Amino acid sequence: MDVPQVQEHPCFDHEAHGRYARIHLPVAPQCNVQCVFCDRRVGDCYHSNRPGVTAKVMEPDEALAWLDEHVCDPRLRVVGIAGPGEPLANPQTFETLRLVHEKYPKLILCLSTNGLELAEYAPKLNELGVSTVTVTVNAMEPEVGSKIYSWVRYRGNNISGPKGAEYLSTRQWTGIERCVQLGMTVKLNTVLVPDVNLDQIELIAQRGAKAGVKLHNIIPIIPVGECSLRAPTKEEMQEARRMSRRHLEQFLRCKQCRADAVGVPGEVPTKPCHE
Repeated sequence: MDVPQVQEHPCFDHEAHGRYARIHLPVAPQCNVQCVFCDRRVGDCYHSNRPGVTAKVMEPDEALAWLDEHVCDPRLRVVGIAGPGEPLANPQTFETLRLVHEKYPKLILCLSTNGLELAEYAPKLNELGVSTVTVTVNAMEPEVGSKIYSWVRYRGNNISGPKGAEYLSTRQWTGIERCVQLGMTVKLNTVLVPDVNLDQIELIAQRGAKAGVKLHNIIPIIPVGECSLRAPTKEEMQEARRMSRRHLEQFLRCKQCRADAVGVPGEVPTKPCHE
């Protein structure tokens, strides 16, 4: 696969962020990793602008029809699947990608994943036309990861504690390296959790640079529900990015979009073509 034109991807290029539109297709409700800060919601969440939120979960045909309603926007460049759960834990993801790629082969296909099953599915994603992948990596050391991940589920088995975190990390990096080998452009997302993983940031960036990752997007945790963790301060975010910048280019314009986001990031969502 040729290297994608990431200069037109609003989540991979700073200038593209304010120029081009993307659409997220919310077809993946199930997840195979439970993060302590995660709160996936479907329904009356129109006021909430954060990952894991969608007004509804769509079937592949429904998602394609929704895309049909928005392709009239000349700024649209990217079709992504980012939840509300883990895309690779949902078979609907692959059918949706197939339908979109067959009908709109010139649009950039993008996927956001926790990376647990990325290594085994990377070739399939490549065949389906996915050219940009974002992998969320929050820790390198198992003891730290165990404070972020309650459990990891793989092939019906739940793995918790440091063992689960180590298993996830190993599979994440195998998947990342496989995607790079296949010619995909990979970005790392890291959720900064103060007092938990600040000291992991540079370790993640170092490993990412070695693996051929293009960008590092450090985003603040958004405490929701009964989560007792706090959001990072401005100074903590700056420190994290300073450490990562030694090894990887930083992406600084992330809006932490919903799983059903549409339009240019940061703007009012675009209306369907028929309205």
